[in-house]
Formats: sequence, structure tokens, C-alpha cells
Amino acid sequence: MKKTFFTTFLLLTFFIPVMFPQEEKKVASPLFEQPLLITSAGQSAEVRLASVLAKRGELNFILSKTATPKDLENIKTLALVLGVSLKGLGAAGLDIAKEKERVNLLVEEAQKKNIPLLCLHLGGESRRGQLSDAFISIFLPKAKMVIVVKSGNKDKLFTRLCEEHKIPLIEVEKTVDTLEPLKNAFK
Repeated sequence: MKKTFFTTFLLLTFFIPVMFPQEEKKVASPLFEQPLLITSAGQSAEVRLASVLAKRGELNFILSKTATPKDLENIKTLALVLGVSLKGLGAAGLDIAKEKERVNLLVEEAQKKNIPLLCLHLGGESRRGQLSDAFISIFLPKAKMVIVVKSGNKDKLFTRLCEEHKIPLIEVEKTVDTLEPLKNAFK
């Protein structure tokens, strides 16, 4: 009886992981170089979370919530934290049109300098809406990779845009889970 139980236990211990492997969200190989410029696309508070994650990941980064093209000097990767906050825009002295123009000029300059774009959406479902979706639709197609908190992709907008533009998409359960794929994306 003990022998049968022990044999069954060993077989299950071996075969369950083989039959039901855990899905890992890894970047095949690093896509980006440092230093990294982190900025907001919509002035949401999640830009601060992105900087905390970059710090925990020991990345060489600069945080500038209202970065302009001149901030790209000596930068090798641009990270846009997508999500519109009217309160954040007001605090920065911006409106939607000015913010869209600022981010557009920044992304255009990054493209001219061959600086790749990483897009992050860390606010989940609560940071979606018509204004945020407009920014996502404009800027995400220019990204080299996207990391999104799963609850922010319930309608599969990120999935659809990434598939259309052949952009790797990494979904994470919680904002804190962004740390590993973010770290792994950099050399």
C-alpha cells in the first residue's frame, strides 16, 4: 500500500508539470538598450509606477513626465506610459491637444533617431476610456513592444492593435508583475 501510494505520488509529481506547464511571460531576447527615458502619454499617475518598477529592476532611466524631443539626447529607449488623466493634465498645465502634440513630437524625434518605443499600460481597466483609447490607438502602433495589465485589455484593444502591427504583447495580472518582463526587455 505504501509502495503504491509512493509510486503514484512520484508519477503525479513528474507528469502534472509536463501535462500542465506554467505559462511564462518572457521576452525572447532583450529588445532595448539603456538608458531609458520614461514619460507619460496622457499624464496619468502610472508614470510614477513605471519609474518605481524601473528602479527596482535596476535599469538606467530618466523620468520626465512632460519630456520633449530635447530630452532624447543620449537616450537609447523611449517608454510611453499610456493613460489619460484630466487631473494630471491640469496639474501639468496641459490640455488634450497640447499633450497629444507633445507626445507626437517626442515619438517622431525618437523615430528619426532610431530610438525604439516601449509602451506600458499599467492602470488596468480604470485607466481606459475614450481619451486613453485615442492615445493608445495613435501611439501604440509605433511601439516595438507593449506591456499591459490584463484588466486593461478586457476588450482586447491591445491584442488587436499588437496583432495588426506585429508587436510583441506581454500581459501581466498586476502592475507589480510588470517588473520581470520590463527587466528582461533590456540588455
